[in-house]
Amino acid sequence: MNSAQVAATERPNSTKRFPAKKSPRGKPRLVHRPPYPPLLRITPYAWAKLLFLRDAGPTEIGGFGISAAGEPLLVEDVRLVRQQCDWASVAFDDAAVAEYFDEQVDLGRAPAEFGRVWIHTHPGDSASPSMTDEETFARVFGVCDWSVMLILAAGGASYARLQFSAGPGGSVVVPVETAFEAAFTASNHTAWQAEYNACVTPLATPGQQELDRGDDPFWDAPSAWWEASPPGLPAAETEGRHAPWE
Repeated sequence: MNSAQVAATERPNSTKRFPAKKSPRGKPRLVHRPPYPPLLRITPYAWAKLLFLRDAGPTEIGGFGISAAGEPLLVEDVRLVRQQCDWASVAFDDAAVAEYFDEQVDLGRAPAEFGRVWIHTHPGDSASPSMTDEETFARVFGVCDWSVMLILAAGGASYARLQFSAGPGGSVVVPVETAFEAAFTASNHTAWQAEYNACVTPLATPGQQELDRGDDPFWDAPSAWWEASPPGLPAAETEGRHAPWE
């Protein structure tokens, strides 16, 4: 037998892929697939409250998502803190944030259950994060092992991104889904309105800002043009659009 015949009778290379064998009963074997990508789920109660708070006034609003115990990407409630807002910015009160954290710890929750999902709204149709959104998310939440930025626009669009610092770190845009299968309580518009009134201080309405710009001969764009602009504009064009709490 020559060398060519010996090579032909040798065992095939172990790295070569072959079709999966069937089980003795003739059924195909189970194929182990990688886990599904992350998904941000929101209970109907939390989603209804977020929609109500978004539409309670003409400005942006911001707050935190409270996650279910053992399910960090299942948001059960949305909580506001004292803040000053206009149609293009939100400024959290530092003392109010500290009070909120103390309150949640007293209730027995861990920071990962109440301080990792940052939520805010955009009065326009675009839910894309601004450059200031990105800077805030990186600066304030970048030190956390994981965090989520959720944006809900007045036009109905939503955007969510999960970032994590473990290993080399990274981030991924995640879908947003209403968790109808989760237990939830009934809506409470009276309590939601009281929370909005106690926490949100509007600085100016869009109409008032339009009047303030009336003396500027170079201002001829509609008031919502920032919201309609795509992400990635130069910093000079988006400066101050979504101011972080400082």
